[in-house]
Amino acid sequence: MRTLLALAGTVTALTVAAAVPAAADASAVLTTGGVGGTAVAVGDTLTAPLATGTSATLYSSATGTSGVSCTASQFTAQVTGNPAAPGAATESVTGHTFDSSSCTSNVTGVLGVSGITVDHLPYTASVASDGTLSVAPASGSTIQTTVKLRTLLGSINCVYQAPSLTGKADNADNSITFTNQQFAKVSGSSLCFASGYFTAKYAPVTDAGAPVFVN
Repeated sequence: MRTLLALAGTVTALTVAAAVPAAADASAVLTTGGVGGTAVAVGDTLTAPLATGTSATLYSSATGTSGVSCTASQFTAQVTGNPAAPGAATESVTGHTFDSSSCTSNVTGVLGVSGITVDHLPYTASVASDGTLSVAPASGSTIQTTVKLRTLLGSINCVYQAPSLTGKADNADNSITFTNQQFAKVSGSSLCFASGYFTAKYAPVTDAGAPVFVN
């Protein structure tokens, strides 16, 4: 009788265990296919153009409209870490370009924009589960942008630097937004404004064409 009771107990325990679904695997911080979807693989390259109908701007003040504006820009980043959420994924920002043909300037004395170059790449980026994006330069370096302008007095270079940048990711449109990120002028003529405030929205962020979500 004791043997039969023990056997019955074992069968009952196995039946209950089979009836309880296994715990779902935790989602990675970065996924494709939707929130909680397929994890973005380490080594994958993410890209994003400016959101349709928007411009990337570098203005002389946080509330002004004087400076440089571009309607074509793109960033490229390689995923270096994508742990389970909640957490923070890491990336290496290997490219950040601006199409100078799409750039204009309304600064007095400036005739046009010859180019905008993002220097000192690659940068390190971190994307947290709450959507906070942090961008930092290599140790001992700075985030730097060189703006080349055509002026009445010839071509000039305006060089701006920032210790870091902070943005925000949004799953509603798979975007990353930077708002009034302040740069300080480190070299350039008096036509170069003393501070530059960078604002841009990049969307959609994609991995091989698939929109990327933050978990």
